[in-house]
Amino acid sequence: MSDAPTFYDEIGGFETIRGIVAKFYEGVAHDVVLRPMYPEADLGPAEERFLLFLVQYWGGPTTYSEQRGHPRLRMRHAPFAVDLDARDRWLGHFRAALDNAALTPEQDKQFWDYVTHAANFMVNTTD
Repeated sequence: MSDAPTFYDEIGGFETIRGIVAKFYEGVAHDVVLRPMYPEADLGPAEERFLLFLVQYWGGPTTYSEQRGHPRLRMRHAPFAVDLDARDRWLGHFRAALDNAALTPEQDKQFWDYVTHAANFMVNTTD
């Protein structure tokens, strides 16, 4: 096992990712296209799941997998029609969240490259 710091450590760990996710969900909460994709009355549970997923993805604690198993991102999003407009709105809120974070340009690029790839992967309809 390597003692080298992970990306999670380099960007400031849990608190940094929590801030990014919180800012992202501020945008989602008021988005007329995205908000209906979150059927729970409170966005809190979705925000917590996404936070734990990103924490684990970037090298932090594995709480997400311990609680939910394999991420299966495409399968978990399959019930929702994710078109190019939804992708672009999602990315817009994430861009605002990253712009609000104190990341270096290199860290921002690494995070942005991942979420852009993930958002493109979630598109499941052209309608």
